[in-house]
Amino acid sequence: MTKKLITFSLLSVLIKISAQEKPANIDEVFVQGKFLNLPVEKINENITIITKAEIEKSPANSIDELLQLNTGLDIRRRGSNGVQADVSIRGSSFEQVLILVNGVRMNDSQTGHNSLNIPFDLDSVEQIEIIKGPAAQRFGNNAYAGVINIITKPIAGKSLKISAQGGDFKTYDLGANANFGTEKFSNLIQVHTSTSDGYRHNTDYKINNFYYQNNLKIKNGGLSFQAGFSEKKFGANGFYASPAATEQYEETQASIVSISGRQTFNEWDFNSNISWRRGQDEYIYIRNNPSVYRNLHLGNNIGASFNSAYHSSLGVTGLGVELRKEILVSNNLGDRNRFVSQVFLEHHFSLLNDKLAISPGISYANYSKEGNFFYPGLDAGFTFNEHHKIYGNISKVHRVPTFTDLFYSSGTEQGNADLKPESAISTEIGYQYKRNQFSAKTSFFTRNSDNLIDWAKDSPTSKWTAKNISKVELKGIEVEIKQNFSGFFKSYSLGYTYLDNQRKDADLRLSRYDLENLKHQFVATLENKFLKNFTNVLTYRYNERVNLGSYNLLDEKLNYQAKDFGIYILINNVTNSKYTETSLVPMPGRWFHVGLSYKINFSKN
Repeated sequence: MTKKLITFSLLSVLIKISAQEKPANIDEVFVQGKFLNLPVEKINENITIITKAEIEKSPANSIDELLQLNTGLDIRRRGSNGVQADVSIRGSSFEQVLILVNGVRMNDSQTGHNSLNIPFDLDSVEQIEIIKGPAAQRFGNNAYAGVINIITKPIAGKSLKISAQGGDFKTYDLGANANFGTEKFSNLIQVHTSTSDGYRHNTDYKINNFYYQNNLKIKNGGLSFQAGFSEKKFGANGFYASPAATEQYEETQASIVSISGRQTFNEWDFNSNISWRRGQDEYIYIRNNPSVYRNLHLGNNIGASFNSAYHSSLGVTGLGVELRKEILVSNNLGDRNRFVSQVFLEHHFSLLNDKLAISPGISYANYSKEGNFFYPGLDAGFTFNEHHKIYGNISKVHRVPTFTDLFYSSGTEQGNADLKPESAISTEIGYQYKRNQFSAKTSFFTRNSDNLIDWAKDSPTSKWTAKNISKVELKGIEVEIKQNFSGFFKSYSLGYTYLDNQRKDADLRLSRYDLENLKHQFVATLENKFLKNFTNVLTYRYNERVNLGSYNLLDEKLNYQAKDFGIYILINNVTNSKYTETSLVPMPGRWFHVGLSYKINFSKN
């Protein structure tokens, strides 16, 4: 009954939206595409944009906690406050989502468990762009079910923001974020550290981040440089082998360096980058006795890309080339490497006075070990007027196994060197509505996967083994509603996602990741503003997982902001719900945080 009421209430609002009128327009937001930067209204995919203002007010301590406040995203955490989490989009595995930082790939060839090792905290994030749906024709491998692009941006002027936070379980955070420079040459630098004794035995952590970015404007273009380092040390009670493995420990490092440039010459737009990502992962089975079992993985991804866009009377043609060398040295996985070359081709047709947009595209990828792959796709949208739009897309995607899928070996797990790449055909059709301060969208989508990779076993006493598990068919619906106001009720948003995930073979009895998706997901956010300087954000989440039942979560953040000084009270899991998200790891109960920040402006903007 609860599920029917949720669906009915959302659809009822959609039926009544034509009566909504508000005096001001929602600010236009641009999406940073591979070939074009377009207003979000021009994108013919399911796009969610998390803005700077929404980030600052959200009851989240880390990027993964922020992402889980958006319907369609399933963030399966093993620890708290950004320690370790897997990200899934619409029932995908954590390996099927591409994570980008300013357009640079953060996924490594070892494992997707480390994709969210981001070298900065929320203070540096300007915007997060989420593509719900495949984008392999533009981004290649890992863009199987979606893409998350985390964007930072230096600003002109001289300013320093200092922040501090304390909370339960001897938790504290300290950070400094500085901007300096001019409109022509701007710089951003951030340092951040956080630590906690943990909410249960052997869940303590220490996280350190350092990040620097600059932007240099040149005639008809610009240059940008970024460098970051993230280090995490944490107790991993029950994180991987089994809930009984209470003494596990892990240390991870992630480094990123990239140089990018953009230039415009008449009808031509060019952008390119050179990047290096280094990942290090040390796993110890018994924290105080590393000699029992220890893994150390060192991975390096070195890549370069060049993209061009040509504007003509027929639309915009995009052509891109990407080269990447993936290198891994591991005492468990061995010494591995592969070279990846990709070519991207896409054309944007704009017809009927810009009402009809059609974007066919295809990418070709060659993996030195696995062979050749093609990723065709087609996006289309029709804008009836400024309020109503329909869109649809279809694409084919592949994902090449990681080195962990292929070669990992332990007492409880065994990789499979004979794995085949997994593939899928995905479709979506949707409707978007926008009128002043009100917006809504709904969609129906499918993903039919073949040779899906999962870790499975035939009996409880067998090893988890990487296998291709034949066909899995997914169908889903999604509804999102948002409205802004100017009074005490500042805004509200509602989101609901339903997934029907069906495996078409009956040979495997137990699966580690497949069919553990959220079947029903409902997210509601209410923002209030009062007494001029106070805001209060309350988020409610209802999650029903296929194999682990349902749970309710309530998060609260009360914020006071006066000019350059701010203070807040944040309470995660207000109702102290008991739940797990993955690997049967119990998640934290109620957790109080108190934080403050002070910003010093050394020059006028």
